[in-house]
Amino acid sequence: MKAVATWTRQLQGVVTDSCNRSIVIDVPEAKGGTNLGSSALELCVMGFAGCIETIFAMVASKMRIEFTALEVETIAKIEDGATTISHVDYVFRIKTNAKQEKVEKCLDTVEKTCPVGVLFSQAGISISGKIEML
Repeated sequence: MKAVATWTRQLQGVVTDSCNRSIVIDVPEAKGGTNLGSSALELCVMGFAGCIETIFAMVASKMRIEFTALEVETIAKIEDGATTISHVDYVFRIKTNAKQEKVEKCLDTVEKTCPVGVLFSQAGISISGKIEML
């Protein structure tokens, strides 16, 4: 994996991955940016949500859990005075005919293997989640 960040103006830049896909990063106007892109920290939180979704789809396929809708909503918290995220809550919403216990077992495996979640845990960021069956 490779990423290249290129400054464009003020506090804005473009980050490009090894497959030449790009995304604009920026910060809100209140912090001196132009708010034309997500901040780098927001991208981390987005990456966590996307990782939970992707790894769940992979594990669910192996466990023969079929679903017609799936959403992972994350809320990251930065405690007063902290420079980075201290806690992430997520809500895992799924529409499936599978029993909740089977979904819980699958999600438990996902929580242990999601690479972004593992990074968060190693960084001391606590994670808690709940399931909503749709």
